[in-house]
Amino acid sequence: MAKQHLARLTIPNTWPIKRRGTVFITKQDPGPHSFGLSMPLGILLKEVLGFAKNTKEAKKILGSNEVKIDCKQRKNFRFPVGIFDTIEFPHLSECFRVALDKKGKITLVKIKKEEVGIKPAKIIGKSIVNGKMQLNLYDGKNIIVNEGAYKVGDTLVVSLPDQKITSHLKLGKKYTIFLIGGKHIGETGIVEDIDKNKIVYRDSQGNLVETLKKYAFVIGDSKPSITIG
Repeated sequence: MAKQHLARLTIPNTWPIKRRGTVFITKQDPGPHSFGLSMPLGILLKEVLGFAKNTKEAKKILGSNEVKIDCKQRKNFRFPVGIFDTIEFPHLSECFRVALDKKGKITLVKIKKEEVGIKPAKIIGKSIVNGKMQLNLYDGKNIIVNEGAYKVGDTLVVSLPDQKITSHLKLGKKYTIFLIGGKHIGETGIVEDIDKNKIVYRDSQGNLVETLKKYAFVIGDSKPSITIG
């Protein structure tokens, strides 16, 4: 049986919580996001949002159908919530999007209600299923498409919860990217050049910065399509 807890001292560096405190902390279930770029829903409620003082209170909130992740109700305390997921608390009229700050820590950004229903999803792979192209997305979901010039590294902006493609953002020059890894994690910029596995982008101060292509997550054309800070 898989361990259901982590030693607090071994939590990922991306988790914005104190390493001092209880010896053990909840481990998320396997899910759509990578371990380091996601957190258990219950821990977010307790230690990031402060909506619950303890695990019992967090479970009570989830059991009351008061939390939606990507427009779907979630009750599982261990459900992994990751980058660009939306979190909605209808009874509080509060909505958030998961992002990363410039220290590489998971953070929650307040968003408007109308933004809860959209999400950028990076294409990380492609395959053929029953003669049609299947796009494998960053958040573990898959979308079947009939045609289109979709490439690995591009981003689909999808509606939630139905996963309909609303726009296609290419990993190309003049598109806006968000860095999900490397020493520039949490930064946004405009792509200036792409050479094999590297990207050169212009940051918010106008500086040219080089990073690895794998860290780039396209989030808009000339400006971000979502609120990230």
